[in-house]
Amino acid sequence: MIIILKRNASEESMKQISSYITGNGLEVHVSHGKEVTLIGVVGNKDLINPDHIRSMKDVDRIVPVTESYKLANKKFHPDPTSIKVGNTVIGPDNLTIMAGPCAVESKHQLLTIAHAVRDAGATFLRGGAYKPRTSPYSFQGLEAEGLQYMQEASMETGLATICEVVSLDAIEQAVKYVDMIQIGARNMQNFILLKEAGRSGMPVLLKRGLCATIEEWLNAAEYIIAEGNPNVVLCERGIRTFETATRNTLDLSAVPVLKTKTHLPIIIDPSHSTGSYQYVPSMAKAGVACGADGLMIEVHDNPACALSDGPQSLNFKKFHQLTEELRPFCQLVGRTF
Repeated sequence: MIIILKRNASEESMKQISSYITGNGLEVHVSHGKEVTLIGVVGNKDLINPDHIRSMKDVDRIVPVTESYKLANKKFHPDPTSIKVGNTVIGPDNLTIMAGPCAVESKHQLLTIAHAVRDAGATFLRGGAYKPRTSPYSFQGLEAEGLQYMQEASMETGLATICEVVSLDAIEQAVKYVDMIQIGARNMQNFILLKEAGRSGMPVLLKRGLCATIEEWLNAAEYIIAEGNPNVVLCERGIRTFETATRNTLDLSAVPVLKTKTHLPIIIDPSHSTGSYQYVPSMAKAGVACGADGLMIEVHDNPACALSDGPQSLNFKKFHQLTEELRPFCQLVGRTF
């Protein structure tokens, strides 16, 4: 449930309400909005008396929360969340561009790409050190060595860094070197991994599962937030449908739907969703137009020779052209990058 306080509610009233709730074994999450202050209650609501709460000073009304996800719910946190990562912020006022190779292949390769994407306007360097591939014989990533290259690239360019993690060991390694960790589509409902990501304290990018509904996706985010880590960003990367013309089907409608359901930022991955560099610019622009807070785009210095996902990667020239074409779209929707 959510307790909505009257305007100008006193600090003493909030403390009394919170004390009553926590004293009965439930959790309290206070959200100070632009208009009102909310007290979110998580736990077995049968342990508290709603009529008693309504009678307490400065309580305006109680709103039930029927959705299974609570902390990720917009009802709990009406204003959109902005998440600071490194020297940049992911949120409603700007367009965050994450760019880089699907897989870190070498130090020279990563540094070359890092400089190119930064110069074109990206604020994040993405790179895979752990690669959960469909085939066990495909390149699986450089692991800790790749993470070290990510850190060196960040120090040299000033870019924030993000890398996918696939296990507790990978999380323990990643927190030493990168600014943000990513839970990939194949692990969206790996609940043990989600809990460990929450306990890490690192900002987390959570990709939508291949066949996941929006509610399942938001419940996955809840696992992370419930561990005390509110810094979660959602990433729509396409879902599996009957269509085979593209690698996946990019669900652009997920963006406006999520804007009504959650306060968490949402970004679009036009590379994995389409599987072809030819379609990335169009889908990137569409993502900005429908309200996405950012884009994750695969960029490679030589896509034809990439060890992973070369066909969907932009070369430097195409990426620079895309960022220039995105600027008027950002202006139209009131964003900067």
